[in-house]
Amino acid sequence: MTTIRRSEFIALAAGAAGLGLAPRARAADYPTRPIELIVPASAGGGTDVLARAFAEAAKNHSPQPFITVNRPGASGAIGFAETLNARPDGYKVCVVFVELAILPFLNQIKFTADDFRMIAQLNADPAAIMVRTEAPWQTIEDFLAEAKRRPGGVTLGDSGVGSIWHLSGAAMAEKTGVRFLHVPYPGAAPGLTALLGGHVDAMCCGPGEANAFVQGGKMRALTVMADTRVPGFDSVPTLKERGVDLTIGTWRGLGVPRATPAPVVEVLGDIARKAAAEPGFKEALAKVNLGYSYADAQTFDAHIAKDREFFRELAGRLQLG
Repeated sequence: MTTIRRSEFIALAAGAAGLGLAPRARAADYPTRPIELIVPASAGGGTDVLARAFAEAAKNHSPQPFITVNRPGASGAIGFAETLNARPDGYKVCVVFVELAILPFLNQIKFTADDFRMIAQLNADPAAIMVRTEAPWQTIEDFLAEAKRRPGGVTLGDSGVGSIWHLSGAAMAEKTGVRFLHVPYPGAAPGLTALLGGHVDAMCCGPGEANAFVQGGKMRALTVMADTRVPGFDSVPTLKERGVDLTIGTWRGLGVPRATPAPVVEVLGDIARKAAAEPGFKEALAKVNLGYSYADAQTFDAHIAKDREFFRELAGRLQLG
């Protein structure tokens, strides 16, 4: 029989604790250091605004701050991948958005929403078509008529190939029988800057993302792709009002790698629920016309599952895969 000295036993026991008990202890103490909030979009867009508003609201409910880190590119895939490749310990949380339900059907990513464990949904916004105030089109009918007269001659910016705004513009083209020249940008903010500079004719984005330009008299919205008109854009008709049966848009929320310990996920869920209920968070979204839409993890999962089927069919019809 092999004899184990007491010193060896203590070392082995400590090793076992490091493998078994220590993670649970760390989860129970979570968080003990700042949490990175990965924003898979450029600064200044709707996703960035939401992330910073959440980080501010979370200060009242988390012993450690959320530090926003922008990782734009590839319609969110870069930021999603960074989060999934991180240690699943809750110290890297991702702002997830609808592209996570789209990109797998375009063969642009190897992971899916199933690789994340959702924390909560925080927002939902429809697509909108923006033009400069000096543009000749006063209505969405004018704009679509121009696109029909010049197939591929009207440029429509979006936030990247495979992004929700790309698919929204493509879906509108499909529904109305027109063809745009889509111009992708690495996010809504650079796309709107390009529109402002006259580099594209129009931009498909969330209404809140263009809110500052609209309020400043530099842009106007021609339509929103929602079931009903959007608060803050009450004078802007929906596509449905104009006889085009299309409702499409984004959602945003929080997610972590699937292997993140349940106690950590519970803590994050509690922080998210309380932060989302903060008047300051709601006011920050309302100020820029981002739609407030909180849902817990279970409800958020169901919403994502429904959207995945919708986008699978849409990507197939548009032959975008």
